[in-house]
Amino acid sequence: MGKITGFKEFKREPERRRPVADRVHDWIEVYIPWTEDESRTQAARCMDCGVPFCHNGCPLGNLIPDWNELVYTGQWRQALDRLHETNNFPEFTGRICPAPCEPACVLSINDDSVAIEMIEKTIVERGWSEGWITPQPPTERSGKRVAVIGSGPSGLACAQQLNRAGHSVIVFERDEYVGGLLTIGIPDFKLEKDVVRRRVAQMEAEGIVFRTGVSVGDDFTAAELRDQFDAICLTGGATVPRDLPVPGRELDGVHFAMEYLAQSNRRNAGQDIADGKNILADGKQVVILGGGDTGADCLGTAHRQEAERIWQLELLSEPPIGRTATNAWPDWPLIMRTSSAHEEGGERDFDIMTKAFEGENGRVQRLRAVRLRWENDPQSGRPQPVELPGTEFTIDTDLVLLALGFVHGNANSLLGDLGVELDARGNAATDASMMTNVDGVFAGGDMQSGQSLVVRAIASGRDTARGCDAWLNGGVSQLPAVHAYVRHPLPIVLT
Repeated sequence: MGKITGFKEFKREPERRRPVADRVHDWIEVYIPWTEDESRTQAARCMDCGVPFCHNGCPLGNLIPDWNELVYTGQWRQALDRLHETNNFPEFTGRICPAPCEPACVLSINDDSVAIEMIEKTIVERGWSEGWITPQPPTERSGKRVAVIGSGPSGLACAQQLNRAGHSVIVFERDEYVGGLLTIGIPDFKLEKDVVRRRVAQMEAEGIVFRTGVSVGDDFTAAELRDQFDAICLTGGATVPRDLPVPGRELDGVHFAMEYLAQSNRRNAGQDIADGKNILADGKQVVILGGGDTGADCLGTAHRQEAERIWQLELLSEPPIGRTATNAWPDWPLIMRTSSAHEEGGERDFDIMTKAFEGENGRVQRLRAVRLRWENDPQSGRPQPVELPGTEFTIDTDLVLLALGFVHGNANSLLGDLGVELDARGNAATDASMMTNVDGVFAGGDMQSGQSLVVRAIASGRDTARGCDAWLNGGVSQLPAVHAYVRHPLPIVLT
């Protein structure tokens, strides 16, 4: 907890953002860091709630009341240590996590929750600025080699945990940069890439080897993996996007969101994009289909590329401003959310179904859509879309971005070549130890669960590392279990 009466004395201060007129002309992060006094005041609001539901809201089981109290009392180094006990990369979750811990905060029953995410970010940035975050190589090596496939948040967490357990880890990344979605998919205004690079540098200094530009399953075969490594951890992302099979989908100018975002990030990193391959919003009328975080990332990117006009259309209905009677605390609140990108402009609309894309000379020029209402199916009871007669309309557009989520992991032959069984959704199926049906082959992150949150990816990576470590050690792992809420790693035997 923080101050015993802090939640009565202080109100939550919203995260300060740089002025819209300034930030839409650059790619610098949106948020303004707190001062030390501001951080301590916000940490003081953590109440003596008895049962801290924020633990349950956080997939990592972060020890949130502990580091809130340490911040309030000015013990920053100890706060950093407590933060790192459960989270390898708080600088990532402190920026791009939707913070499910906050609506689970007991204070949010009838007030604004503690500003957990910003406190977390402030702690870790203090750690970097003070030089407290340094390489932690293992004191001895096990002699075992582990291949980690994918360098997103799950793969990075898995690799760091296994390396600190003493195993020799090589991380394979198909793109030219380490970081997966963190580097290629998330725009700089949400996560500047130096934040990723400094953590990767720490991991390299700890002894982890990164091999970029290697598509495992194509450039490096499954047979080579099995021959050269004692264990394999599949931690790639959910990289197959959900498509929209309507007439005109083949027209030029209709792109998956990740094509657009990845190209923007590469361009900002100084890469040249081949002539005729540029996907740019400059001067264009842009339609974004999908109302989630990826859609908002496209929106903010299009603003910075000086789009003429932007619509963000959502198939589902507009959420309520506050919780409803059927969506009580501490469940995740199904409410209307406004990101920094929405603050910058654009038009949002809901209950919209796209019927077709239209154009001439192979280029998209219009989107044809209809308005909906949602009715419960009498047999299944599930909501079904019903088109409203006479509500058809068109939008003139030069660029359409499909931000409709992802369906499952990499579509290449790796899983099949390894003999890994899939679940009903096309993801790698695992047991409780995160091992697949193939002995010594583990899976975690979006490749195992489907598209999810960065905080869940890190938690899954830690779980995967623990399962792999136990298997390599004959059934016992010294790595901490996620959600164990322990102060120190304890030996745990997996059954």
